[in-house]
Amino acid sequence: MSITIHEIMNHQGEKLDYTLHEAEKETNQLLVIGHGVTGNKDRPLIVALANAVAEKGIHALRFSFSGNGTSEGKFTDCCISKEIEDLGCILDALNGFEISYAGHSMGGAVGVLKTANDPRIKRLISLAGMVHTQAFAEREFGNENPDEGVMWENQDCPLSSIYMNDMAEINTVTPQASQVQVPWLLIHGVEDDVVPLKDSQDVLTHASDPVELFKIEGADHVFDGSATKIMCQKAADWLTS
Repeated sequence: MSITIHEIMNHQGEKLDYTLHEAEKETNQLLVIGHGVTGNKDRPLIVALANAVAEKGIHALRFSFSGNGTSEGKFTDCCISKEIEDLGCILDALNGFEISYAGHSMGGAVGVLKTANDPRIKRLISLAGMVHTQAFAEREFGNENPDEGVMWENQDCPLSSIYMNDMAEINTVTPQASQVQVPWLLIHGVEDDVVPLKDSQDVLTHASDPVELFKIEGADHVFDGSATKIMCQKAADWLTS
């Protein structure tokens, strides 16, 4: 059975680009996958996860938040709060499916905050999920001037005061972690030098069961190399267990 999902727009009228991976068998299970800051739906780890899940019999939809990839919108408007709204619009378009959400890095913070307040998400996966947002912003971009500098020397990713202020206002997602009342899998690379493993360890102490932290030895922030397969297999097996 072929799935039909029409054009998806956010509340600002910006088109959200997505790619759907259909499972061969008929199912109402669907995994939505969100990327991290400066990323998009076509990052290798995102594509690999979508393929792995579809092969296991669950549909997967990977999308780019507004202002990223080929989704409409301005990158300078990107922030967690807006991405939570974008995710809500994706969920609106998927009525009738049983939804799980997997978020990488900043997309992980989006997932915690959305899942804590939206019962449509039935399972949550955090992939190197960002927890302490203000600390991250200060650590990675504190030497740049908002609205003048750029992120990680990437001229296509200007650092905005909207982003920095939102990160500071959220500060950390640990208060919302205790409100996540669905099965939750955290996957984190031990060698992650962008979002440290401690973020997942910290949020774990606030989370309610059932929750699991799966650590991958030698893995970096984007699960490069052999860690990609390990991450994908763990996530797909967990979703189908």
